[in-house]
Amino acid sequence: MNRSALYVGLTGGLASGKSTVARWLAEAGFTVVDADRLVADLYQPGQPGADAVRQLLGPEALDERGAVDHPKVAARVFSDPEARRALEAAIHPLVRRRFEEVTADAEGVVVLEATLLIEAGYAPGFRLVVTVEAPCETRLERAVGRGMNEAAARARLLAQGDSERRRASAHRVIDNSSDLKHLRRQTDELIDELRRLAGNR
Repeated sequence: MNRSALYVGLTGGLASGKSTVARWLAEAGFTVVDADRLVADLYQPGQPGADAVRQLLGPEALDERGAVDHPKVAARVFSDPEARRALEAAIHPLVRRRFEEVTADAEGVVVLEATLLIEAGYAPGFRLVVTVEAPCETRLERAVGRGMNEAAARARLLAQGDSERRRASAHRVIDNSSDLKHLRRQTDELIDELRRLAGNR
């Protein structure tokens, strides 16, 4: 990591509003890296993530090109906690390493958006950890409203960690139990704070 940059971890579960906050932070001029996109890159043919999936879940977890078959892997890990934990243990270090590579020359505020940021053990490497939270039932309603199957949404919520643990581990909690205006106001306050912190480095 570039020591002159201010590194921020942004987390939150399914339909919490984390991605909306991440988009606003990017619009504010900060460098924002989505952990899901790093995983997607690592899951391409010949990449270390694809190799890890093949070793853990077998060649049937890859498509004909050698890339990870996302639907197959998701169906497996969201129904098998042991397989999910094994995959996460293999992938999290790869994601962290790739994040450090892509932000090595970044300056100013650098944000990693990651659902399992706390659970992956990334938090100690960030100057500030921010979580976006909303009640579980609210998040479930949002996910289903976007077209996700309710059973799949519940399984994903269960797999994405404990909101109380995120709250306890974060330096800042953004409450998204209300409307977008409420979320935007809190995000603007965060943007101002991050600019002050970055300017004082």
